[in-house]
Amino acid sequence: MADRPSDVFRPEHPTPRELGNLLAEFGDVRVVTGDVTGQLTGVTLASGDVRPGDLYVGIRGAHRHGAEFAADAVRAGAVAVMTDDEGAALAAASGVPILAVENPRARLGAISAWVYGTEENPAALYGVTGTNGKTSTVYLLKGILTQLGETAGLTSTAERHIGDRVVTSTLTTPEATEMHAMLARMREVGVTSVAVEVSAQALSRHRVDGLVHDVAGFTNLSHDHLDDYGDMEGYFAAKLPLFQPDRSRRAVVSLDSVWGARLVREAGVPVTTIASLDDAEADADWRVVVTDETPEYTAFTLTARDGRMLTTSVPLIGRHMAANAGLALVMLVEGGHPFERVADVVADGIDAYLPGRAERVSGDTGPTVYVDFGHSADAFRSTLEAVNRLTAGRTIMVMGASGDRDTTKRHEMGRVAADGSDVLIVTDHHPRFEDPQRVRSMLLEGVVDAEHAPDEVLEIVPPEAAIRAAIERARPGDTILWAGPGHLAYRDIRGEKVPFSARDEARAALREAGWV
Repeated sequence: MADRPSDVFRPEHPTPRELGNLLAEFGDVRVVTGDVTGQLTGVTLASGDVRPGDLYVGIRGAHRHGAEFAADAVRAGAVAVMTDDEGAALAAASGVPILAVENPRARLGAISAWVYGTEENPAALYGVTGTNGKTSTVYLLKGILTQLGETAGLTSTAERHIGDRVVTSTLTTPEATEMHAMLARMREVGVTSVAVEVSAQALSRHRVDGLVHDVAGFTNLSHDHLDDYGDMEGYFAAKLPLFQPDRSRRAVVSLDSVWGARLVREAGVPVTTIASLDDAEADADWRVVVTDETPEYTAFTLTARDGRMLTTSVPLIGRHMAANAGLALVMLVEGGHPFERVADVVADGIDAYLPGRAERVSGDTGPTVYVDFGHSADAFRSTLEAVNRLTAGRTIMVMGASGDRDTTKRHEMGRVAADGSDVLIVTDHHPRFEDPQRVRSMLLEGVVDAEHAPDEVLEIVPPEAAIRAAIERARPGDTILWAGPGHLAYRDIRGEKVPFSARDEARAALREAGWV
């Protein structure tokens, strides 16, 4: 049986639910075998997360059927198994009631909401989707909510937060069973608002089923995840359900990408719009204007169509970060927080820390070094533009791409990286099961097509050597942007998570070079 996931929160005092009432509540769930007279206190589809009193849900995965682990689940305390017809046969000998439903994954959200009583959750939910900026926006939401005096929770690609407890995430959006369990735990500790990062995969794979967000936010849409969705139309279609009445009550949509205007037309809930780019839709309800940029912060104004205005700053570099902050602020106003109160608490700046998002890891002397989680050409472009505006010397970029993921974006990633840097070093990131040389070659093919030729283009592996080569070449006034690893504490090499921290490696390399 697998180890228990470290990012799964459970309520400490669950309210038992009668197993028989589950059948009454969900008419498409049927009994295959067993006496359905027990009580449920939890639900999970991870055999390694089973607790006594759980309903274990076995679904077919890429390589195995979850029902094969039913016996392990029962030994850990599962009181019943729910699966499909194929799984029912595999779990028949487990010794507990077997329930069957045509598509177990599609029922996980509703059943999890029923088991954990999510409809009783008092917390306001703020869901954020888009290609880039989702993680940044949910951290900014949490930061502002805290400044407003709320007890805020967070779930993102990087971390999950409940009160003072923080754990590293394994999925951008947790499985529906984990999401509802986490909200139940948040209810127990008095969380009043939750910022939720919602990926396209979360919507496609039913991870946010059973949730209705008070406000949904849209950052942008650009080339990514086409290995899952085929083309941009499919990718957009995967995002669209978040903006329908069964998943949100209202929305705030950025018009900074062309997909924003289309989303406004196709959304099924009331929409407020925001824009930060000069060439974005001119009739946005809110507009973000950057007033100052430094290596420590980006200052901006947020102005409504009716003339309301606030001035604040975000402790991050880049106009795109001001856009993310503006989106977060308007989402909170749409969520019922008075504009005057929001403006007052952020007057001296937004107090937020974003792990691995243009995170400065260098000191006051020597080159400036940022570690960033960017994984798309658009993310590279935004961060490089910010770095170049703040850099007196040269911009040195270290970058890679993930193996076994969307190969169609690599050429453009390489091209954008070359266009925005003076020295470019291509290295490895997560090769997974793909040949890392193939990944680097596809990035380098894009470099050849760049309009701007960097002074140097180097291919250096492993990444420990790549960052040291960058620092060896850097002088005071130069900036190094290491894009890809961000906050992660490992590299995925042939299925093994090898401990690795870009932040720690960069700091070590700076010390070795004599920089404090």
